Amino acid sequence: MSKRLLSLTNQFGVSNIHLITFIYIPSYSFSKTINRIYFRNFLHFLVCCNQFSSSKMDWTRGQTIGHGSSAAVFVAKSHWSNEIFAVKSVELSKSQLLQKEQKILSELSSHYIVSYKGYDVTKEKDKFMFNLMMENMPEGTLTDEIRKQGGRINEPLIGYYTRQILQGLEYLYSMGIVHCDIKGQNILLGKTGAKIADFGCARWVDPAERDGGAAAASAQPIGGTPMYMAPEVARGEEQGFAADIWALGCTIIEMATGGSPWTNVANSASLLYKIAFSGQSPQIPKFLSLQAKDFLSKCLRRNPKERWTAKELLKHQFLEEISNSNFKVIQDSITSSPTSILDQDIWNSVEETETMDFCSIQTVSSMDSPLKRVRELGLNSGEPNWRWDDESWITLRRSSE
Repeated sequence: MSKRLLSLTNQFGVSNIHLITFIYIPSYSFSKTINRIYFRNFLHFLVCCNQFSSSKMDWTRGQTIGHGSSAAVFVAKSHWSNEIFAVKSVELSKSQLLQKEQKILSELSSHYIVSYKGYDVTKEKDKFMFNLMMENMPEGTLTDEIRKQGGRINEPLIGYYTRQILQGLEYLYSMGIVHCDIKGQNILLGKTGAKIADFGCARWVDPAERDGGAAAASAQPIGGTPMYMAPEVARGEEQGFAADIWALGCTIIEMATGGSPWTNVANSASLLYKIAFSGQSPQIPKFLSLQAKDFLSKCLRRNPKERWTAKELLKHQFLEEISNSNFKVIQDSITSSPTSILDQDIWNSVEETETMDFCSIQTVSSMDSPLKRVRELGLNSGEPNWRWDDESWITLRRSSE
């Protein structure tokens, strides 16, 4: 193993000093048996160390604009180009999920997916941090937009955003990727509309092709937010492309009503049980047009095999009516929203809002009963934590010290 490490680290341009540095990082576990997935992440770290030692002041961290269960998201500014971007950061020793997200995002390129900017490792307060750089979306999340619009989004704008989300999903499916956590908080808005973000729960449909067979022998994880989970996901059976379509239907209800797709549920466990076994689907708002109702009915079919695909839904009459004749009205509706976070002088303000994003990862065993799996998913659920904090600037430096 040591000869293989030295050979590959030389191939990546990383010195032996960095290899020794990595082995002796406090609290970072280095196993004698490294499978292919972790070995690749190990090499990623070595490359970062090489960059860490060779360059100096690079970017400045701004305020927190989001906070999930595994990583915080900040707005940042490049010292060289003054470009503003978003950075998702977590302590290196806890960065397995974020590194997986980086791997997926780095392979994507679409107008409907948040753009990948790169990654690095920085040292802050005696801790190594793994940082994923992404395109900044100044208008915030789709959930933020719903609040700005008074709790409901008008139907033409719902159709506009839905079309863009579907175009993003169709692209992901062409790449063999399921997002697994489509919801308002994971759809970001900018000048051109909506883009899919947060790939922390995403997965390849055929992981064996991505890992050289390393993941083929292990059970696939179930991920996502219970409120948006499809019945087959809540039962722990499967999580394919059709699960994202169900979540899209729930997100449309969120846009139309400003509320949750499911109501009158006491906790996550009872919610998951209801989704999995009640035979019910979320209630479609009565005030929507016939075309919108029919579109939702195609998304919210309990049998995943009966749900329409992204390609089929893009041809539905509901979206075809979003024509050039009313495009200007839709654009005016977008641009009339309150100012973005950058227009609100974020660089001088010390107030911030942190939103807790939830991604429940649970490995499903074929030996567990459906009820037990639902219970376990419920126990792993987290309640959103909305809070106001003060945040000061942190200047990041890279040096050989």
